[in-house]
Amino acid sequence: MAYETIIVKQEGDIGIIKFNRPEALNAINPTVVAEVAKAVDLIEIEGKCKVLILTGEGEKAFVAGADIAVMAKQSPLEGGNFSRAGQDLLFRIESLPIPVIACVNGFALGGGTEIAMACDFIYASTNAKFGQPEINLGIIPGFGGTQRLSRLVGRGLAKELCMTGVMITAEEAMRIGLVNKVFPLESLWEETMKTAKVIASKGRVSVRAVKQMINRGLDVDLRSGCYMEADAFALCKTSTDAAEGMNAFLEKRKPQFKGELS
Repeated sequence: MAYETIIVKQEGDIGIIKFNRPEALNAINPTVVAEVAKAVDLIEIEGKCKVLILTGEGEKAFVAGADIAVMAKQSPLEGGNFSRAGQDLLFRIESLPIPVIACVNGFALGGGTEIAMACDFIYASTNAKFGQPEINLGIIPGFGGTQRLSRLVGRGLAKELCMTGVMITAEEAMRIGLVNKVFPLESLWEETMKTAKVIASKGRVSVRAVKQMINRGLDVDLRSGCYMEADAFALCKTSTDAAEGMNAFLEKRKPQFKGELS
């Protein structure tokens, strides 16, 4: 399928969505949101990818935020619809049954930070910058930034970042728990793919269960979360990969997971 603002491809078991507006530092507009949503739907429907990576075209930006030239012309109603469409997309990314890794190769500001936070974890280059600078425009984050940021780094830091609009480095983002790992730009993609391939080599049922249990568990009390985990644990035991994994351990060999959802 042809896209105007993104590049979609697959390398082995790894799906890749690349924001492709380098002349605008990959800024988001309604077309970008619609195209990513369509690509995500197709990736899930086809079921060929075991991991998805989101990244940006070029070496300057992952996503430098919303396209201000477009946003400035929106009416309040249009702005609200844009915000809701972006939120719906990020919930869609967050709920994908496969892991999603943000490979942040430069600026991830505003909507860029928000997209990265909707992924399961973030790898960043040393030149990456994060922030929610919407306050400098007289508005607030609109793609879930006030909500996900506070859940990831705590209320105090989230308020400081959203109220000041300051940018932080990749190293600082890692220190506060927003980013998992930081690599030189020239090795970022290789390291991201390395981790993606490790995850793709595991049992598909158990990887899906890990994602679901951690995401859902954050919304309930500890006891309820543990009970959900026990049910998911039992379901994993019904999979062919579970039998293969345990037999391989007992036979002292490397497991050969088939990646079947059964």
